[in-house]
Amino acid sequence: MAVYQSKGRWYFRFQIKGKQYNRAVPEATSKRDAEKAEIRFKSDLLQGKYNLVEGKGEMSFSKLIDVYIEYSKTNNLSWKGCVSRAEKLRGYFGKKKIGEISPIDIERYRTEQKRTPKINGAQRSNTTINREIEILRKMFNIAIDNNWLDNNPCSSRKVKKLREENKQERFLLPEEEERLIEACSGEHIYMKPVVICALNTGMRKGEILGMKWNCIDFKNGFITLLQTKSGKARKIPISSALMPELQELYENRNSDFVFSNPITQNGYYDLKRAFPSICKKAGIVRLRFHDLRHTAATRMVAAGIDLIVVKDILGHADISTTMRYAHPVPERKLMAVEALANFGKNNKILSLKNQDNIE
Repeated sequence: MAVYQSKGRWYFRFQIKGKQYNRAVPEATSKRDAEKAEIRFKSDLLQGKYNLVEGKGEMSFSKLIDVYIEYSKTNNLSWKGCVSRAEKLRGYFGKKKIGEISPIDIERYRTEQKRTPKINGAQRSNTTINREIEILRKMFNIAIDNNWLDNNPCSSRKVKKLREENKQERFLLPEEEERLIEACSGEHIYMKPVVICALNTGMRKGEILGMKWNCIDFKNGFITLLQTKSGKARKIPISSALMPELQELYENRNSDFVFSNPITQNGYYDLKRAFPSICKKAGIVRLRFHDLRHTAATRMVAAGIDLIVVKDILGHADISTTMRYAHPVPERKLMAVEALANFGKNNKILSLKNQDNIE
């Protein structure tokens, strides 16, 4: 035992499993008192009161992924994408123990991902890699919360976020909307109410595909979303364009899901094939389903709807997120710069009128 006195105060110092403990004992008046305090402190450590857990950091990374997947299924609306990224991380770190993974290992992973092209030969984007690192960071936080690990090697302080490329934001033009709706025919006829719902609510794809009939209140004209990204329920009014689509679906319903496969009677898993197909048929390029949400936000803001209202409809936690989605349409930008062009003329006319009034 290392008990010592410094400047009239007693201390003890010792090491267990490579971890140093150095504590003052303010109540001690003698060396014996300090030794007794040290014994009590060690006893508490062995009982787990000070986070001294046998085998900390020994859990396999693969086991941590299994824990994360169960967590994601319970807490994330878009858990399928999270699971896919987690399995990719398993392929790289799966043979390691969680305590063996360091920030430099994570940097090596990012470097390798940048150098390894995708199946189509394209380079992996910084945005994609950042999403994977976010999931890795969450895994280690879960380990820390459960006392399986002391520190997060993937913290934002240790592993800086890669700079993401600026991409041109996309929203649907009115003439493109007409073509897109017309393309929802034949084998893709079921896509018409889905697209109309997206454009008239600003809902996320997962919210739309997961929506059930108990969420629809035809009498009061509201959709109440229960499964949302934030975990908080929100209400969205049903527009005059969407109402007849929902009523027709309800009359011919064969499932608890609003949008369901007529053969399996299950909700649609995804639209990865269907949406690109109708876009191609309509002659529309570089449009993702999520851009329909962009379009809804842009149109509401362009119509003069208060940002707080738009934020509530979209289900954003922060108004700054709403502002990112609300891209000014070209016509509004033209109006803004024309106001600048006419500013001098208007002020000159106003000045002449004021002189006339003075005279």
